[in-house]
Amino acid sequence: MAQRKGCLIGCAVVLVLGLAGVAALAFGVAKVVDAAGKTMLEPDVYRSVNVGDPQDAVRARMPSGKSFIEAALKDGGPAEPAGSVCSWYVSAADAKGGDETVYRFCFKDGKLAEKVEYPMK
Repeated sequence: MAQRKGCLIGCAVVLVLGLAGVAALAFGVAKVVDAAGKTMLEPDVYRSVNVGDPQDAVRARMPSGKSFIEAALKDGGPAEPAGSVCSWYVSAADAKGGDETVYRFCFKDGKLAEKVEYPMK
């Protein structure tokens, strides 16, 4: 009888740990999907805005761009213009030759000061 109780307790512990692992995995996947939604930008949107456009009008066409992958998107890009505030996005188009395209928009004095696209390294 004691062996059965021990087995049941062991099985319950394994079940609880397994459910916790599944929950952690689901949470992680949800975070990645959320980050992707905040950083994906259609190429048409990139092409439709121009340097000099008002910052509010440009930002209204884009997702927030704020996510934990922002640091990775900065790598390999050109230097940011002095005194500007930049946002980075991943192109929603298919990768070219295995490289994702990064779109960077930099704002200064309430206007789009620069837009750049480059392959993610």
